Amino acid sequence: MNGKHYYVYILCNKRNGTLYTGITSNLIKCIWQHKNEAVEGFTKQYGLKCLVHFEQYQDVKEALLREKRIKKWNRQWKINLIEQNNPNWDDLYQKLV
Repeated sequence: MNGKHYYVYILCNKRNGTLYTGITSNLIKCIWQHKNEAVEGFTKQYGLKCLVHFEQYQDVKEALLREKRIKKWNRQWKINLIEQNNPNWDDLYQKLV
């Protein structure tokens, strides 16, 4: 074990707004980049800056599989996942820093 962690995360622009699912090995840096629009693409275009869900994994293959599965889910399943642990859609980034 090298102690490295991988994170599957969901960003949104507002409660019940546009959702984005991603994966990273550095959650704080990754979310900071999204919040500061340092990354071109979908998240910047739609203003996705609020971290509403994340999961931690030690196995990158497991994390990649989870990300792919969540991306294939219908919208309501993703909303249910967020609301299980974050019913107010709080920005969880503030708890990480």
